Amino acid sequence: MTDETKKNGPDAARNERAPENTAEAVASALEGTNATDSAEEPVAQPDPTEVLKAENAELRDRFLRMAAEMENLRRRTERDVKDAKSYSVAGFARDMLAVSDNLRRALDAVPADVRESGDQTLTTLLEGVEMTERSMLSALERHGVKKIEAEGEKFDPNFHQAMFEIPNADVPNNTVLRVVQAGFTIGERVLRPAMVGVSKGGPKAEVAAGETEKAQG
Repeated sequence: MTDETKKNGPDAARNERAPENTAEAVASALEGTNATDSAEEPVAQPDPTEVLKAENAELRDRFLRMAAEMENLRRRTERDVKDAKSYSVAGFARDMLAVSDNLRRALDAVPADVRESGDQTLTTLLEGVEMTERSMLSALERHGVKKIEAEGEKFDPNFHQAMFEIPNADVPNNTVLRVVQAGFTIGERVLRPAMVGVSKGGPKAEVAAGETEKAQG
């Protein structure tokens, strides 16, 4: 112990040993850090090829969805344009059918015996009215308006409107026997239903069809 240590007492001795103890502590800490770092496992890096494959699959999926949406949009646009062309004349066609109905009523109002009387003037007039009616219906058909052929068909509420029943046991029940007013379609829609009279009292259509198949067999 030095004279200075003796002079200052125990505190001086502790101060002399502090630098040595501090160096040992730092060395020990560094050794612990090195040991910890060496014990940690290296972090695995993703495979660049797999990353590219995943990105490519995602882009392909987006492209396919976009292509499907564009195709659906194209089809909807084509359908809307077609419907606009087909049904834009629906109101006008309905009005023209009313004119055609009046022409038909005028023709039906002439009794058969008067038609057969041989009056040339009347015959010419009736022929002109019939020609006008045919020309009008032909023009409507060129624009997609078609007549519903109802007589003899099974009653269908989608195309026919029943006005009355006609008792008849010889034909299947609910068969159209008379057309009061012709019906028409425009495109795939009903412009107006046919007003009809249907049979009543006959066998059901399904039963009649089965009997027909047995007879043919």
